[in-house]
Amino acid sequence: MSKYIVLIDSNDQKGLVYKVSTIFYNYNLNIISNSEFVDRDNNKFFMRSVVEGDADAKELNDAIKSVLPKTASAKVIAPKKKNIIIMATKELHALGDILIRHEAGELDANILAVISNYDELESLVSKFGIPFICISHKGCSREEHEAKIINYIDAFEHVEHVDYIVLAKYMRILTPKFVEAFEDKIINIHHSFLPAFIGANPYKQAYDRGVKIIGATAHFVNNNLDEGPIIAQEVIHVNHAYSWRDMQRSGKDAEKVVLSHALKLALEDRIFVYANKTVIF
Repeated sequence: MSKYIVLIDSNDQKGLVYKVSTIFYNYNLNIISNSEFVDRDNNKFFMRSVVEGDADAKELNDAIKSVLPKTASAKVIAPKKKNIIIMATKELHALGDILIRHEAGELDANILAVISNYDELESLVSKFGIPFICISHKGCSREEHEAKIINYIDAFEHVEHVDYIVLAKYMRILTPKFVEAFEDKIINIHHSFLPAFIGANPYKQAYDRGVKIIGATAHFVNNNLDEGPIIAQEVIHVNHAYSWRDMQRSGKDAEKVVLSHALKLALEDRIFVYANKTVIF
């Protein structure tokens, strides 16, 4: 007996849940879980169902599409481990947390490689038996450096589809060409509670402003710096006794937790992206 995740993104209209549920019934599928959301301001309908039974995924997908508006999107996904590539620079807390969770079986993913523009993290990554690739940015333009990374990732695509690229404190701004090549596939962690304090050294900005909470934000990357669709956020309470370096140390805990949480949501197909924001089930 097979299990499928069904994702539906459609303009809202009366009877959608009934129509889709009827398809499940006709295919003798048992509904394990079901979540729906209607954005009434934009007349958008979202639905995530987990069903179980014997059905052909393509045939089921075609049947569901036949009862939806023509502009709707429907996906029938057979759950399996997704393939990810992690990109990092020098900081190890976010990367280390993902590697430990992966080793413990908490992340249903295959980590194909860790790519860095420095070699400082190689000893950490090697402990987990995962390929570490250093692609230095020195002596080349940003575009040339990214072209090397894209070529490396494309080599994986010929063997294993790459589902997500995770920026675990990768401290370089990506060009529009790179972002376009992996649209809605790049997950980043920003060391601030977006949209506040974007850019460099947000903890110093927060300290100067006298904030009482700090946080971290995981989001998909688009061509507007730190303004992509938000997946998850975490906050920590601070007070006047914290220096900006104290805030930074506390913030790192939030960063690693929120990035791993966002990645888990993506791996479990719980995220819909639309209008530069997300719906998460």
